[in-house]
Amino acid sequence: MSIAPEIFEEIRCLLFDKAQAGEHVYAVLDGASIPDLLDRLVSDNPVNVCLYRGELEADLAEVAPYLVQLEPGSEFAEWIVTEGWGRHWGIFARIAAELDDTRRHFRRFLIVHDPDNDPMYFRYYDPRVLRVFLPTCNSTELNEIFGTVSTYFMEAEDPAQCAEFSRKSGELVTQPHLLAAPAGMPGKRS
Repeated sequence: MSIAPEIFEEIRCLLFDKAQAGEHVYAVLDGASIPDLLDRLVSDNPVNVCLYRGELEADLAEVAPYLVQLEPGSEFAEWIVTEGWGRHWGIFARIAAELDDTRRHFRRFLIVHDPDNDPMYFRYYDPRVLRVFLPTCNSTELNEIFGTVSTYFMEAEDPAQCAEFSRKSGELVTQPHLLAAPAGMPGKRS
């Protein structure tokens, strides 16, 4: 299932067109949700790194989260958006940091501790998780999860919308974007 070209164009504009000088667009992608992600990383060769450390066994490498720097107009960026939108493949972020610093930032959230202090994986890179988690954060937590990220983007519960999250004066700002109506539907929904 691919999204319509006009929806891809709207998402592309949201991700890239308002980026400030020095900002990169990254995707944190869930290998467990994306068929053949590793093959596409090899064939399309975007700048990428696994968020897990060290040499991974093949089965773990297939399901691991990957940080990918997206370039406007690249085949990989188009594939991720057109094939993955609405399928919970990952989240997008604009950030004024290079790959290594961005990896360190996103690695910090892979493990959290439950009330008994037992470690658990935190799958924040699933948009169904992050879009529910961010509104529960206080300003200190927002500062930590944003760091130098200016904006997070992800599919909303209704994939006909894009959820945009940013901060202003330490508070979370949520902005939904209605995307073009699917083929056969008259106009955009309001």
